[in-house]
Order: sequence, then structure tokens, then C-alpha cells
Amino acid sequence: MSGTLPVFRWRLAPDGLATRRQLRARNLRPGGQDVAAQLERPRRRGRPPLVAYLYRVDLAQPVRPMTPGRWRAHAAMMRARRTCPACRRDAGYVIPTSLGTCVPCTYPDQPESPRSC
Repeated sequence: MSGTLPVFRWRLAPDGLATRRQLRARNLRPGGQDVAAQLERPRRRGRPPLVAYLYRVDLAQPVRPMTPGRWRAHAAMMRARRTCPACRRDAGYVIPTSLGTCVPCTYPDQPESPRSC
């Protein structure tokens, strides 16, 4: 990013520019290009505006496909997020970081449900 960026208000960006999320919805990625513009959404009570960076759609590249190794790494990451550190069982859901353990380990006094870890 060099110099000053053009700034557009919320929902007033010209065609041909998109955020990362909008690019991803089209199966595209920025592909190393610099930020083309900035989008600002005003907020109330003197808070600073929300900012999103815009990229040129014509310079965007296709998303790289998932390789078998990436799929394995993703599966291992999700398995780790489902594994309770206390009882070492697969909870069947992503364990909330606010609890740190599965629900039965967090609340052992509660009656057992048919689907416990």
C-alpha cells in the first residue's frame, strides 16, 4: 500500500472492487495485489468507523484447491477442537473455549444425558 487510498462510504463502493469475503464468495483471492481502496462504515457515539479493505476483482486469482495434506491437517485440527482435555474423549462438538472442557466434565453434578462425551 503506497500513498493514500480512496475511501468509500458503506455500500457505495464502485463495481469492480470487493472485500476479501466477497472475493471468497466468488471463489477468488486477492493474489498478492495491494489494497485498492478502503470502505468505511460510520458508527455512533464518537466511535471510529469500521474499516474494510477493497481489492480489484479483475486482478484477483482463483482460490487454491485443497490438497489431501491440507484436508488431513484440517481434520486433525477439528479433531483436536472436539477432544476434551479432561476425559480425552471426542465430545462430538467443538468444545467452547469459555468452558475449556466438555459439558459433562464442566458440570459433573448434572444428570447424564443420552449423548454425553
